[in-house]
Amino acid sequence: MYYEPLLIPLLLQAGLILLVWLAMYATRLTEMKRKGIDPQDLVNTETKNELLKNVAAASDNFKNQFELPTLFFIAILTALILVIHSPLLNSLAMAFVLLRMVHSFVHITYNKIMHRFAAYALSSFALIGMWVVIAANVITR
Repeated sequence: MYYEPLLIPLLLQAGLILLVWLAMYATRLTEMKRKGIDPQDLVNTETKNELLKNVAAASDNFKNQFELPTLFFIAILTALILVIHSPLLNSLAMAFVLLRMVHSFVHITYNKIMHRFAAYALSSFALIGMWVVIAANVITR
């Protein structure tokens, strides 16, 4: 089927978001238990940020999953709706997801900014490439 290659990166990206979500809760709950933080103390964003500042990376990364990946999901859905058959699009989609995985790993673990930025920038280029392939397909129909 034409759509199967696009479903793999789609499912991988969704899986990445779920893993980051679980990591966020695992680190938060562990930190709350370690520090004896009452959940009600987190009702205020400023207080929450202060109390959980040592485990903010997973939360920050989770928020990142709803920035560029949103355009990725829209690109995949657009390609599926338009029935675009493109090995280049498939490769760019997989590159985007793999680079987002690297970005998340760096962000949640050792968080070296230039490593994270490199993964972010390269994934951005892959996403731009996906949209160029989609646009070219629409224009040449």
